[in-house]
Amino acid sequence: MSDATPEAPQEQAPAETHEPAGPAPLGVALEPTGHPAVDAHLARLAELDHLPADGHLEVYEDVHRGLRAELTSLDAHPAPRPYDNRS
Repeated sequence: MSDATPEAPQEQAPAETHEPAGPAPLGVALEPTGHPAVDAHLARLAELDHLPADGHLEVYEDVHRGLRAELTSLDAHPAPRPYDNRS
């Protein structure tokens, strides 16, 4: 006979539950373009830092529409070119 006593069952530590991380800023700096309308559309991208991922699409689509509208307006009213004023 051995003197060994049976070991008591080991208590397992409770499994840690990890909550998904909430929205966090990416820290991407937006540099001004010099075009106020374009800068206003790009500034909307800062809203993404405070939205869950499923809210990003609406903002991206809105910014995309706004930027396309700005580009379209440039095509409709092209800026005069300095070299077109030759005599």
